[in-house]
Order: sequence, then C-alpha cells, then structure tokens
Amino acid sequence: MAAAAPRSLLYRDIDPADALRLARGAIGHLDDGELFLQHSQAESLAFDDGRLKTADYSVDRGFGLRGVSGTTTAYAHASSIDAPAIQRATETMRLLDPSGSTPAAAPRRSNRHLYTDADPLSAVPFETKVRLLGEIDAAARARDPRVRQVSASLLGSWSVVEVVRADGFVATDVRPLVRLNIGIVVEQNGRRETGSFGTGGRMLYDRLLDPETWNRGIDQALAQALVNLDTVPAPAGERTVLLGPGWPGILLHEAIGHGLEGDFNRKGTSAFSGRIGDRVAAPGVTVVDDGSLEGRRGSLSIDDEGTPTEETVLIRDGVLVGYMQDRLNARLMGVKPTGNGRRQSYAHAPMPRMTNTFMTGGKDDPAELLARMGDGIYAKSFGGGQVDIVSGKFTFTCTEAYRVEGGKIGAPIKGATLIGDGPSVLTQVMGIGNDPALDEGVGTCGKGGQSVPAGVGQPTLLIGGLTVGGTA
Repeated sequence: MAAAAPRSLLYRDIDPADALRLARGAIGHLDDGELFLQHSQAESLAFDDGRLKTADYSVDRGFGLRGVSGTTTAYAHASSIDAPAIQRATETMRLLDPSGSTPAAAPRRSNRHLYTDADPLSAVPFETKVRLLGEIDAAARARDPRVRQVSASLLGSWSVVEVVRADGFVATDVRPLVRLNIGIVVEQNGRRETGSFGTGGRMLYDRLLDPETWNRGIDQALAQALVNLDTVPAPAGERTVLLGPGWPGILLHEAIGHGLEGDFNRKGTSAFSGRIGDRVAAPGVTVVDDGSLEGRRGSLSIDDEGTPTEETVLIRDGVLVGYMQDRLNARLMGVKPTGNGRRQSYAHAPMPRMTNTFMTGGKDDPAELLARMGDGIYAKSFGGGQVDIVSGKFTFTCTEAYRVEGGKIGAPIKGATLIGDGPSVLTQVMGIGNDPALDEGVGTCGKGGQSVPAGVGQPTLLIGGLTVGGTA
C-alpha cells in the first residue's frame, strides 16, 4: 500500500469505509466495476527565446464509478470526492440490467513498487527548475554559431489513485512522472532545420537536473538539426529499410501494438483477430508488452483496475500467442487480465492499452545488417504516424533518415515517409540486431480520445520491401 499521507489526499471529504459502502451498494450485484479515486498535481515550465515563456501548475481530484453487466458499461464521474457526489453517481448504475450477473473475482494483490512515492514537483524549488532551463538555453546557444532558437521544457506530475471494489478489494498507487524536452533550430545559408531530444520516466527530477543528462540532450538535438541542414530529397518507391534501435519502436507500437489489444480482437475488428497460434511474423520476432519495468514511462505497479502489471508475450518467435487485456475483455474472451486496463484520468473508463511495448533482441550485428542491405533507407528517428486498426495500414514520417548505398550510410534525406501494413511488415523482417533498446521516456499513446504515457523499443531491424514516400 502507498504511504498514509498521499492516500489521505483522497479522503479529505469522505471516510474510506463510506466509499466502500457506496461502491458495494452501487455495483456489488453486477459482473464487475470499481470506484476509482484520483488526486493529481501537474506542472509545466517552458523556456523559449531566452526567457521563461510559460509556467503552469494545476491540481485535480475526482472519482469515476463504473459498473459492468455483460458487455454493457455504465460510467459516471465528478471532480470531487465526497459521499453526496458518489451517491448521485450510483443512479447511473441503475441503468444496467443485473440479471444473470456473477461478480468477477478481485485482482490478485501485490505490494510491488516500481517507482518512488515521493512528489517530484515539491522536491525541487521552482527557482532551480527555471535556472536549469536557462542553463540549457545558454549552453545550447554556445555550442554552435548556427543555433538560432532554443526551447527547453520540464513537465512533471504526481498522481495518487485508489481502486475500491464492491468485494472489499482496495489497491492504492502513487505515480510520479517527469520529462525534459529540448528543441534546437539552426540556420545556414538561409536554410533552417530543427532537432529535438526528450527523456523522462516515473522518477524524480534528479536525473534530468544532472548536467550529464541535459548536455547529452543538447548534443543529440544539435546533431540532428545539423544533419538536417545537409538533407537531400528522399527517394520514393519500394525500398529495403533499416530501422535504428529504441525510439523507432514507435512503428511497432502503432502498426502492431494497437491491433493486439483485447477489445479490437474480441470484436473481430483487428487484423489479428482469431489468429492465436498463427505465424504473423518472421522467425525470431518476439514482441512483448511489459508494464512491470522499474521506473519506465509506461510502467504501472497496478493498472487502473487494480491488476498488477506483468510481462505479456504477444508474439513469440513469429507466432501470435496472446493479446493485451483489461478485465472486461478478458472475462468475455475467457482469459485472464494482463494488467493493461488503463485510463487517462478519473473522468475516463478503462480500456485495454499498451504499457511498454517492444521487440526483443536478436543475434545479428547491426553493422552486418547495414552491410547486408545493400541499397535502401536507414531510419534513425520518427516523428508522427497514423494507423488504421482494422487493416493495419500505417504511415510514418522520418525525422532523421539516410540513404544507404552499397551497404554504407550516405546522404541524409528529408521528407521520407514509411508506408506499409502491420500484418505484413513483421513477415518482411530480414534481420534482428543484438542491440535492443527502449526509448528515452517520451512516448504518449492516444486511443478512443484518451492519452496515456507509454514506452516503446526494439533492436536494429532490417525490413525488406517497405514503401517509401519521398520527394525525389
């Protein structure tokens, strides 16, 4: 359980026993459901054009009451946590038909803690955060005379949540989250280009304040911007593509990950529906979702239904072996929940979502993969992307990419877009590097109008036959 002080923030206006009593009366006769309580604090500081541009701080608290009967969900929420508000919310639960309902078993209990309970916002004085951003700005401008603009921001949040079930199950989690972003604009001969860096996770600000961290961030953002000054138009057509390790796993997240979430597969709307036991990827491809990694951005000690997170193997050696499940879809599909029931806040009902989704490493030397590919595209970093869950078709824009000629990295390219579809892209894997890496801790995943922090990762990956949309 979380420390007493954070938990007390949820019970300023109601006694825990009364919260349990109200939950029991509202949803105790249904298949499933919970009373979800949340107190959150968030801040963002942005330094731009040599001065502090914004400094925001907010506090939010409230509850969400959910009842589930069969495939039907009723949900009510309010931005206060008190008995009258919860009592009013119970009226919504009466819209459900409880006939035939058999209350589902509670999640298994866990005392595991994947991150600190401490509040990162109050641990560092405001002046220290502003001074850090100023130092980053000055250091970045001093790196190279071509630097024209620097932006730096710190974002932090601290959330206390509690899941209260009608069967008496209560689980509490205290969740820190921090992030540092650096953006640099350079100019040369009238041409301007940008580079960026971000890092963070479920931790305090300590690592972000470390000069080694933010100086590395400046170096990476500047290097990307300077590389982009020399870009040539990207070639178009079908190409062999080498994906770098770490953040390029965002392609895996979008093109494959969403299609392996339980709700899409229960409803038969995913390209992977009904394919458990089928080969869906090349031999050697293993894809995992793991919300139990310590301190990672996408990690949770428990999910937003109270289920402990775990390592869930989705594809093993090219064969589809499982989906990511929340409680509702797991019950309807006759499998166990995997700790993937997530929500943006108390104002949202949970749904199956990814946590940290990545491909495990292989046996190939990345340098050998580069030499083997001959001619093609090396995609080191991605920007935005889109995917259609039903078909699995995706498009991704490269923010740093290079032509490869004769197995050697050549000129950087601009305007490259990777186009393909999830069900076939993993069957075209020609080599898997021995250098698996997770991203720096900046991912945010959107689904159904909700955004949650997420992690991605992969080793260097050689893929044959991807369509490249370019400008040449």
